[in-house]
Amino acid sequence: MLSNQVLHKIAQSIYKAAGLECSIWDTQGSCLVTTGERAKQLEREVLFFLETADISVRGNLTGERGIFLVCDDDEPMYVLVLQGGDISVVRIAGELGVSQLESLISAYKERMDKNRFIQNLILDNMLLVDIYNQAKKMRIPVEQRRAVFMIEPKNEGENIVLETMRGLYATGNKDFVTAVDERHIILVKALESTEDYPDLTHIARVLVDTLNMEAMVSVRVAFSTIVAELKDVSRSYKEAQMALEVGRVFYADKNVLAYNELGIGRLIHQLPPSLCQMFLKEVFEKEGAAQFEEEELITVFTFFDNNLNISETARQLYIHRNTLVYRLEKIQKKTGLDVRVFDDALTFKIAMMVSDHMKNIES
Repeated sequence: MLSNQVLHKIAQSIYKAAGLECSIWDTQGSCLVTTGERAKQLEREVLFFLETADISVRGNLTGERGIFLVCDDDEPMYVLVLQGGDISVVRIAGELGVSQLESLISAYKERMDKNRFIQNLILDNMLLVDIYNQAKKMRIPVEQRRAVFMIEPKNEGENIVLETMRGLYATGNKDFVTAVDERHIILVKALESTEDYPDLTHIARVLVDTLNMEAMVSVRVAFSTIVAELKDVSRSYKEAQMALEVGRVFYADKNVLAYNELGIGRLIHQLPPSLCQMFLKEVFEKEGAAQFEEEELITVFTFFDNNLNISETARQLYIHRNTLVYRLEKIQKKTGLDVRVFDDALTFKIAMMVSDHMKNIES
């Protein structure tokens, strides 16, 4: 079914072009859109027309009024009613209006078929032979370099993101925009032979900036590795999904996430919970990561960001060098790890990432 917004545009265009009052009805006899209040009094005539309509004739002209049947594969979809002008003008405008509505219905069906195909493809719900057969039927290239981008609005219910993305990319038979849940929008992007991972990063950043400026929505974008065939798009979808999950836990400050740049975060994400708990008990004993004060964590992570440089860390935190050393020694007393030594610093860093991973699992 076409949206009321689309139907309203068609009715208004007929009214402006032909000077006729226009109304569009559904097959239950309900008026969906109208350019004049007088049309709403025609319910009985529309219902009678629907009961007696001949698919082969598709129209009924009486006086200054024309009632036309809009079909999809000989299945009635809408009734178009025009009135208020010369009968010859009504007939021509009616035929043009029916043709426009039926073309839009056909285009909408084709778009929905492609959307359903892409959804089944990325969710791995299709046999290989069905992928090739349906792709051929829809004229979708099978051998084409592609990558999957997953867009996650930072606030739920941002429906405008999907419509904005469709306006930018959902044209032709190469790029596809869809949604498989209420929280994420998927872009299957066709790539040129010269495009590589730096280009994917650029595309992701453009998406973040465009949605922020045009849709006024903050988003996080993750993208997969590049695949060469249509059948591998489902794998790319899983990669983009994992990149988003890993980024949410370990790289919360980033709004662009690449699957091939997740580093140790991807490794930890794939560890079984039992192994993670064993590791945390070994490092933090009974207290766990909750034993650290916020001030201690800010200090130690700033220390890591500055490559274990005490002087630079103290300068950035606006504290005395001795104060910094005192805070680091407090962590050593709690854990037995001297984070000024690389091996202990690495153990502490990994333990905190594992702790974040466990919190995510529990939540």
